[in-house]
Amino acid sequence: MFPPNARTRQLNGTCDISVDMELFLHYSLIPSFFIILVLSFLQRREQQRERDDTYLLRNRFGMIVPLDFVGTFSNRWSYGVAFGATANKVMFLFSEGYQPLRVPQWAQAFVLLIGGIEVGLSHFPFFACLSSEFGLVSSVLGFSYSLVWFVVTTLYIIQCPHGQFVGNYETVMFYWPSLLCLAFLLGRFLHIFVKSLRVHLGWELQMEEKPFLEVHQAEHVKRLLRKCPLQERNKSWFQTRIYEWDPYFQFPSRMIGTIVLAFICLYLFIVIEFCVFVYVRDELDVFEGELESYITSMNQTGSPVLLQVKELINITKEVWVVTILPASLTCVSYLFHILACYRKHIKRLWAGDKHFLPLKFHNPSSSESVVAIARYSGWQIAYILWGYLIIHVMQSLCGLAIMYSLVLPVIHHQALEMLRGLGIGILTVSIVLGLMVLQVWIATSFFLQPKMGTDDKQKPLALNNRRAFHNFNYFLFFYNVLLGLGACLSRLFISCVLGTWLIARIDRTILQSGYERADMGFSAWIGMLYVDHYHTNPVLVSFCHILITSHRERRLQQTIKYWYLNQSAGPRLSARSRTRWLLLQTLINNPELVRLRKSRPGLGSQEFTQILLTCSES
Repeated sequence: MFPPNARTRQLNGTCDISVDMELFLHYSLIPSFFIILVLSFLQRREQQRERDDTYLLRNRFGMIVPLDFVGTFSNRWSYGVAFGATANKVMFLFSEGYQPLRVPQWAQAFVLLIGGIEVGLSHFPFFACLSSEFGLVSSVLGFSYSLVWFVVTTLYIIQCPHGQFVGNYETVMFYWPSLLCLAFLLGRFLHIFVKSLRVHLGWELQMEEKPFLEVHQAEHVKRLLRKCPLQERNKSWFQTRIYEWDPYFQFPSRMIGTIVLAFICLYLFIVIEFCVFVYVRDELDVFEGELESYITSMNQTGSPVLLQVKELINITKEVWVVTILPASLTCVSYLFHILACYRKHIKRLWAGDKHFLPLKFHNPSSSESVVAIARYSGWQIAYILWGYLIIHVMQSLCGLAIMYSLVLPVIHHQALEMLRGLGIGILTVSIVLGLMVLQVWIATSFFLQPKMGTDDKQKPLALNNRRAFHNFNYFLFFYNVLLGLGACLSRLFISCVLGTWLIARIDRTILQSGYERADMGFSAWIGMLYVDHYHTNPVLVSFCHILITSHRERRLQQTIKYWYLNQSAGPRLSARSRTRWLLLQTLINNPELVRLRKSRPGLGSQEFTQILLTCSES
């Protein structure tokens, strides 16, 4: 006899797969390197150096930046979807199931590092083509690469749509998020191609270069300079209690990509957990069958222990399935709450408020902060996944406690005994709490001096009736020893509940004051906030924008004045001077042409181009 899903697993285990996704990942490095090489050839290096016409590279093969993790506010959702396309590979890395090399146990960290670099290289073209300024070429390369991944993934799903655990359409459940992200990238690259083609054909004006000061940053500074309204507008309950949208604030691409990838990885983790649950459930069914066969062979009709074991197994399975939804909703709410906390914390840092941070984090190390921004995204996803599992286990244990303390006694016709025990427990706790409240009332009424003023909210901390107070302390000393035992256990219980409940929250520490540095996740969060604060503060960016703009205008004015004096010094204007003057006006009005102009040494144009290039870059 097979367990319920054993026959399905047997059938699905024999599907003929001609596409090996792990092998395809290895071979995808070839087109990935080709795309990187092409984009690097088109990208010119920013660092200029003296050279002649025989210089081999001619300032080519610049460094490709897949994504600006600090100051990118454009194409945020495209980058987020590109991160989502990597979700399946990230989950393989998370489960340590993807290991390109077989090495001893002590070298597993290096293997995982190599595997992470390989996954990053295989998906590097998605980000490089989205961020490249050569839209026509990058869109073609990105569309082709995305199409290959889309076709291969589709073939893999078609050839083996069913799996060994869930059964029907298990592979579809795993890979549909990646297919959806790849389809979005195909549409995005097609849109970039059409737009770049229209610009190339002259049907549409070319977009300006990325501005140093973003629009929302400028609007934020303008709002700071306005007078505050005398009366604030009324806010709804949602705006007051949950979230209020700020039109002058944008989350960086790193945060959007992290949240999108965390959502998809959480979904995949839940699917994987359910597959494991199905496997364990089938094994428990087999165990129950063997146990019943053993009891039958021993000529025992119904052992109470056997019935209790079967009842425990059935209740555990039901409770585990039921708690999947609340555990999932808890982690989903954490993801949204992380965005709200990021905006709240970064705005406080912009305003110079550091009181919400522990004292040890008021001046963090610069090197640790730089490393923190590289760690944050990966750690946030890992914390969410592990947090979901821990929260799920904790909620399942709470469900079992509720079932055995409240539900099962009613089912077994023991409701009166359950109510009696529940009443005794509630009465005991109520008496203990009542005695604690009574101590506070006695202290307020008899052992504190009267209020000094009518407007005082409470009595001053000044003892009254000292003799009675000392007797009060003496006789309650021995009782408070026993009461402290319960308080200690309650402290331990509350710490365990809050620690497990907030384990996925990387924006706050679950350690006591003074031990915050031991929480590496919280340290990564603080370091990431400081890097964003120092590099994207709207006031600081606006100030730098004013300096750069004024410096650029001053250099252009000096250049124009220099050429005007040279022209007025001669008796008459030559044709070459008139041409150079018109060239100067053209390059000033079109700064993007400065980089495209060729400088020929010996004809006096190399120094002129260098000056204009310096002005445009500054």
